[in-house]
Amino acid sequence: MNILTIIISIIFFLNFILASVVVLLERRDPSSTWAWLLVLYFIPLLGFILYLMLGQNLTRKRLFVWDDLKKIGFKDLIKEQTNLIKAKKYPFKTDEAIIHRDLIYLFLVNNNAYLSQDNEVDIFIDGNEKFTALFKDIENAKDHIHLQYYIFHDDQLGLKLIDLLTRKAKEGVKVRILYDEMGSRRIKKRSFNKLIKAGGEVEVFFPSKIPFVNLRMNYRNHRKLVIIDGNIGYVGGFNVGDEYLGLNKKFGFWRDTHLRIRGNAVHATQIRFILDWNQASNRNDIYYAKNYFPEIKHTGNVPIQIVTSGPDSEWEQIKHGYIKMIATAKKSIYIQTPYFIPDATILDILRIAALSGVDVKIMIPNKPDHMFVYWATYSYIGELLKAGARIYIYENGFVHAKMIVVDEDAASVGTANIDVRSFKLNFEVNAFMYDGKTAKRLADIYKQDIEKSRELTYQEYLKRPLIIRFKEQISRLLSPIL
Repeated sequence: MNILTIIISIIFFLNFILASVVVLLERRDPSSTWAWLLVLYFIPLLGFILYLMLGQNLTRKRLFVWDDLKKIGFKDLIKEQTNLIKAKKYPFKTDEAIIHRDLIYLFLVNNNAYLSQDNEVDIFIDGNEKFTALFKDIENAKDHIHLQYYIFHDDQLGLKLIDLLTRKAKEGVKVRILYDEMGSRRIKKRSFNKLIKAGGEVEVFFPSKIPFVNLRMNYRNHRKLVIIDGNIGYVGGFNVGDEYLGLNKKFGFWRDTHLRIRGNAVHATQIRFILDWNQASNRNDIYYAKNYFPEIKHTGNVPIQIVTSGPDSEWEQIKHGYIKMIATAKKSIYIQTPYFIPDATILDILRIAALSGVDVKIMIPNKPDHMFVYWATYSYIGELLKAGARIYIYENGFVHAKMIVVDEDAASVGTANIDVRSFKLNFEVNAFMYDGKTAKRLADIYKQDIEKSRELTYQEYLKRPLIIRFKEQISRLLSPIL
């Protein structure tokens, strides 16, 4: 036996031991386990390195702690609201909230997602409109500006935003920026020097400990939040970069959905930002102060829950919300997502809805920004086409919106896609709204998008070339770990 054979044998033996210990002894679903076993078997040693970067489990770790929640009485409000809803004595302000009482209770009990019913909501589907409104609100800020983005580029838009924030910091407004290192890996740290010199603070979520190597390629903070003076909040799909203004030739018009909220739901977004900030910060923790949670009086009447999920959670909160919404739908389900890689539960419940006569519509992009994800998406929509769902390929640029509307009476908009990464691996945030007028506005926007889309029929899908079928099957095998 030559030395090369001995080395190969040792590598395969070690790979087998590592696969057994690291994968099989961790609590994860069988599909993910098999996907990782395939990677470890066919790519020995390199597969294990990929596992270290992509497959670590955070579910047993408590990452976010803020005991000051008790000081603002938030936990007492949640307890009181939970008891009233359970006793069917809570004074809901919309019929839609009554219809979705069980979903509201689910989020209260398992996510501490307080229901506020005094909100006004503006909807943005164009990055230019969203950032025009955001810049105006920043201009008018008096006390603090909290920004959190998965992607923050130091291009034309990003530098313009930093310049404005620097000016506000010089005026005495407290400015804090939190960004994800992996999503914003191209940004130059020096781009924030002027802001920091002016008194602003910048933190990075899960930074790498080794230059240019981040072993946490999964478990990224995918949330996009802005809170201004504690009474205006933004949440949705737009990041900070020129492509979100439609300036990237590859993608063209960037079709996304973002919300501007006024009302007590802003306090929930503030809590989420503070929890994330304190996890990322080693020296500049935010503590309770009344200026972060001012008394808000508005005439809005949109009931909203701000729901978060992440790999540190015991339950997949946002996925459970999607399942509950889909299961209760009687007439229609409208979904927009750039990545559609459902697990077995989501796929089954959508199939059952379609077979039961519910109008299931799903809109996806006509171009990929992640190739394997794109072909895995096509694999899954084929099954739903067979069940009677209608699939639309958005042709007017790139659709990045993460939205679901059921029966035109409840809706969810946020950062979570319909995929394993959003449900299990990333830190996400969505606004769930229980108001017919708001849901209908989103449904009407969806119908306008259909006019800019091409419907993919089941007959057309069956005619796809053999090479496309091969790409779909390979991508689907890897879908639990994409």
